[in-house]
Amino acid sequence: MMYILDLLGTATFAVTGALAAGRKRMDIFGVVVLGCVTAIGGGTLRDVILGNHPVFWISNNVYLLVATLAAVGTFLLVRYWRVPMRTLVYADAAGLAIFTVIGFQRGLEVTGSYSIAVVMGVTTGVVGGMIRDVLAGEIPLILRREIYASASLCGAILFALMHYFQFPGVWAVIVAVLTIFTIRLAALRWNVSLPLLRLEEER
Repeated sequence: MMYILDLLGTATFAVTGALAAGRKRMDIFGVVVLGCVTAIGGGTLRDVILGNHPVFWISNNVYLLVATLAAVGTFLLVRYWRVPMRTLVYADAAGLAIFTVIGFQRGLEVTGSYSIAVVMGVTTGVVGGMIRDVLAGEIPLILRREIYASASLCGAILFALMHYFQFPGVWAVIVAVLTIFTIRLAALRWNVSLPLLRLEEER
């Protein structure tokens, strides 16, 4: 199940990268590059930090194939059908949720530490989107007022608690993914953001 979920997250994030490239009117090469970098960026950093060599998409090139096909498929789709840009928001939220759970699981398997696993979950979830936004010339979502990394963090902590109290694995995954997805979309729907630090300059 986790492997299928991992491939689904890879495809989903590749779609967000391709859509972001489309908004910047990139050619098919740019679409594929942005799609692949978005799909594998977070997992690559996670594996490097954890010392997993070779990284996941080198040891199993199915990930790169799935990301490429998803990006090319998105390129072809948007040439013939008008895809609502809201699709990017939903796909990004789904990718964030799935990759957070996958990253947590990988981190826990390697280290056995819940705190490190939570960090690896958030890293896997947000880094791909950060790279996508930087390459597309946008301010990364994690640096904006929007609730993004904090949604990933909440889901990762919830997943850690369910894992610690031995909730059934399938239900723990489903609940964690839906929690992250819901928090992210609810924050966008009602324009919820974290408190800001405001410093008054001396005159």
